[in-house]
Amino acid sequence: MSIHPPSPELPTGPVDGDRVRLRRHAEADVDDLAAACADPLIVRFLPHLPHPYTRDDARWWIQEGAPAQWTAGGAAHAIVDPATDRLLGAVGLGRTGLGPGGVPLGEVGYWVAPWARGRGVATAAANTLAAWAFGHGYQRLELLTDLENLASQRVAVAAGFQREGVRRGVARGRDGSPSDRIVWARLADDPPGPSPRLLPDLPDGQLSDGVVTLRPLRTEDTDVMYALHTLPDVTVRSVRPVSPSRAEIQRRCAHSGARWLAGERADMAIMDIASGEIAGEIGLYYHGQATGQAMIGYSVLPQWRGKGYATRATRLVVRWAFDQVEIARLISGTAPDNLGSQKVLARAGFRREGYQRARLPGPNGTRVDDILYARLRTEPA
Repeated sequence: MSIHPPSPELPTGPVDGDRVRLRRHAEADVDDLAAACADPLIVRFLPHLPHPYTRDDARWWIQEGAPAQWTAGGAAHAIVDPATDRLLGAVGLGRTGLGPGGVPLGEVGYWVAPWARGRGVATAAANTLAAWAFGHGYQRLELLTDLENLASQRVAVAAGFQREGVRRGVARGRDGSPSDRIVWARLADDPPGPSPRLLPDLPDGQLSDGVVTLRPLRTEDTDVMYALHTLPDVTVRSVRPVSPSRAEIQRRCAHSGARWLAGERADMAIMDIASGEIAGEIGLYYHGQATGQAMIGYSVLPQWRGKGYATRATRLVVRWAFDQVEIARLISGTAPDNLGSQKVLARAGFRREGYQRARLPGPNGTRVDDILYARLRTEPA
């Protein structure tokens, strides 16, 4: 795509995209704007907005706030239905600096009203705005998302933005506390379409064998995961053999979706189908992307042990990793005295490959041995 020198102000006329139209905010948007910005999700993830958000706040944005953003060289579009012109959300562009040759760099932001969610509105608007911005001289667009705002992260992926890292303390929560943001970026010459993912979603959101179901870990799993990971026999076999705090477990559960999208790890709850209760946890840790190798780890609550649930869960993850993720080699490790885990891996088709001396940190500054098991995608089930 060719880069055009930017004009001091961007054109303010409507922009038509796939299923959406971007236009300037109008007085007719006041009621919908006020209703949308009072939505709990928007209140949570856009802490800079007034709360409660009133019709006067909406009117100020339409008459003063949005025009000021246009005057500063950015854009503040309303997202509307092309057929009815009803407000569906908003998407904006702010200048963040200049790149090589004085080409502008920008940051994209968006929100979607509750009545318009689930229809791909945000993705369509982000794609439309990006194409429009690149056509008017922008070379690089950034997008910042809260680590717990998985829906916004999925929009970034779908709109072709690539995850670049986490910017620590760059934002402030509604209480003034510092907050991290994931940085996504799209360049003018990036190919269209979704950005690539290392770890796909589970088919239909879960894996199941009729006895257990695996589904992504959620924030509401915090209490059960805290009970599991503070068990002495689980803590002592953790890579860092220190009992975690509840805040650490809550953060891990809340950020598990972001880490999955990042391709780092896929954490899943092991569910007993008959009771609907959580029996344990299993994770796929993809730290060897360059070599096609990933690691599996699992833990089961005491009341569910001895039922074969760890074996069932491991088999499900193995099948998903080989068939859907196309991982070439899976590994797992056990303590020499953890005979139960060794039996789980053997039943799931893993072979013992070696004894690794003092591989892991142990309690009180010690080092502990680890037995390595592995299974290859080319091996029969």
